Amino acid sequence: MAILAAALELCAEHGYGNVTVEAIAARAGASKKTIYRWWPSKGAVVLEAIVTNAQAGTPFPDTGDITADLRVQMTGVIEVLTSPQIGSAYTGLIAEAQHDATLMEALVGQLIRPRVDVVIGRLRQAQERGELRDDADLQLVTELLYGPIYYRMLLHLGLQSSDRIQSLIDYVIGPLMLRPSR
Repeated sequence: MAILAAALELCAEHGYGNVTVEAIAARAGASKKTIYRWWPSKGAVVLEAIVTNAQAGTPFPDTGDITADLRVQMTGVIEVLTSPQIGSAYTGLIAEAQHDATLMEALVGQLIRPRVDVVIGRLRQAQERGELRDDADLQLVTELLYGPIYYRMLLHLGLQSSDRIQSLIDYVIGPLMLRPSR
C-alpha cells in the first residue's frame, strides 16, 4: 500500500520525529482524512508498515540445530533493524511509545509479543527434542538473547556482528545445551 511505503520512505529520509501525517499523505497521493480513517496516528501507520515489512526479513528456520537457527534468525533481526527503511522508523516508534500507552500496547501486541512467542515456541521445540534442558526459563532465555540487540540499537552503539551474535548465543544457550549443536 502506498501509504505504508510512504511512511517508511519518509522515516528513512527525515527520521521518524520529523515525519507528519501530512507528509505521508502527500507522498502517498492520499488525503489526511483517508489516513485518519484507517489509522488513529502517525505511530499506527508506521507500526503497520513495520509489521508488514519486518516479518519477511526475520524467518526462524527449524533445522534441528537451535544454535544455528538462532544465528540465522537473530542475524535477520539485525539486518532488518539496520535497514534504512525499518531502522529509523522502529527506533522512533519505540521512543514515541514511551509516552503513548496506546501505541505501546499496539507495538507490543502486534510486533513484539508475536515474535517473542515464535522464539519461545522454537526454544520449546529444542527442549522437546532434547537439545535444551527441561528447566530452562524460555522467557528469560529470549530476553537474554534479544535484549542486547535492543540495548545496542536504542543507545546507538552499533548492532552486533555475526561473530558477536554467535558469542551471545554461545554464552546464553551453551550452559543449557544437553547435546552439542551440529
